[in-house]
Amino acid sequence: MNPILLDFRHEFETERLRLRIPMPGDGKAIYDAINASINELRPWMGFAQNSQTEEETEINTRESHISFLKREKLRMLVFLKETNQFVGSSGLHNIDWDVRKFEIGYWGDTRFSGHGYMTEAVAGLTEFTFNELGANRVQIQCDTRNSKSCAIPERLGFQLEGIIRNEDLSVDGKELRDTCMYAKVKSK
Repeated sequence: MNPILLDFRHEFETERLRLRIPMPGDGKAIYDAINASINELRPWMGFAQNSQTEEETEINTRESHISFLKREKLRMLVFLKETNQFVGSSGLHNIDWDVRKFEIGYWGDTRFSGHGYMTEAVAGLTEFTFNELGANRVQIQCDTRNSKSCAIPERLGFQLEGIIRNEDLSVDGKELRDTCMYAKVKSK
């Protein structure tokens, strides 16, 4: 079946959070979060290497909306349920619909760090992926030096399947980096 024909929710809630598809107009909140968090994001995230305008962020947000509808990448924005404040972004990429394999990525607005929001968002997204998308495998890849990012799959019971040595370049392209491969798989 062509994945574009798959119907599933575009929004769900966890205890404290609401995760939903990016919508036109969300760019401003994302732009503000990136700028507030740029120093913490720059070592790890490619999009944080160059300054973006608010308009460029809005364009990227609308492109993410389209990619979601086409079932190519399933980016979701993370908001506090009580206040509707944007706290980060998570989502599914490197999707293999035949295998039902998904990779989770995430980043958070550092103004909201230390409250477990990204861990809660990733836990909710993992559950959504297995229960609604029929995942056989959900994986998370992190630079071995990014201890905060690695802590999330470790807290959530993902298995460290291995460290892939010299697997990628640092986001600034200056050195080789090792990558931790974490995964959860559907029980047989």
